[in-house]
Amino acid sequence: MALILSIETSTTNCSVSLSNEGEILVLKEDYNTQYSHAELLHLFIDDVLKNSGTKGNALDAIAISKGPGSYTGLRIGVSAAKGLCFALDKPLIAVSTLKSLAQQVVTEKGYIVSMLDARRLEVYSAVFDENYNAVRSIQAEVLDKNSFSEFLDKEQVTFIGNGVEKTKSIIKHSNAKFIDGKLPSANEMAALAFNKYKISDMEDVAYFEPYYLKDFVGLKS
Repeated sequence: MALILSIETSTTNCSVSLSNEGEILVLKEDYNTQYSHAELLHLFIDDVLKNSGTKGNALDAIAISKGPGSYTGLRIGVSAAKGLCFALDKPLIAVSTLKSLAQQVVTEKGYIVSMLDARRLEVYSAVFDENYNAVRSIQAEVLDKNSFSEFLDKEQVTFIGNGVEKTKSIIKHSNAKFIDGKLPSANEMAALAFNKYKISDMEDVAYFEPYYLKDFVGLKS
C-alpha cells in the first residue's frame, strides 16, 4: 500500500489527487482559465483527504508537479507540498510536468509533444515517443513554421497542452495532430509518482526548488 497525495499547480488547473499504488482514489481540480491556487489549493487538499477518509499521517508521500510552468503557480504548489512534508514527516516526490501531461495522449506510433504556453511565441516543450520515453530534452523555444520538423518529417506528432492554440496557427505540417483544451493534472501524476516511490526516488525537502527552466522576469502592470 502506498498512499500518495499529488499536487499540480503549474498552469491554471489547480489539481489534487489521492492515489493508492498509482490508482486514483479521489481527484479534485479547478479546470478553468483563471489562477485560483492561492484560494483553492489547501481547500482541495482537505477535501481530498476528507472524501477518502484519510488522515494526513496515513500518507506515504507527497508528490509535486515540479515544472516548468507558471512561476507563481509552481511556488504555491511547492510551498504547500513542502509544508505538508515537514508537518507530517513525509517524503517529497517531484514529477516532471511535461512528462505527466504527455500521459494524456495514447498513440500506437509517432511522437508526443507536450507544451506549455510561455510569453509571445514561446513555449516550454518536451518530446516523447509512444511509450513516453523522452527523445528530446525540455526546452524553452520560440515557435516558427519549421519547429519540430525533425519529428514531423518522420512520423505523426501529437501536440498537447496550453501551448497548442498558438502552435497550430504556425505549424501546418500534415503529420501534426493537435489536442485542444488539455492541462497538466494530478490524475496522471499518480502512476509516475508511484514509480518513483517504489525506487525511493525522493527529493531533499529542505532544498528542493521548482524547475522554472527560465529565470523569472517581473513585468510592470
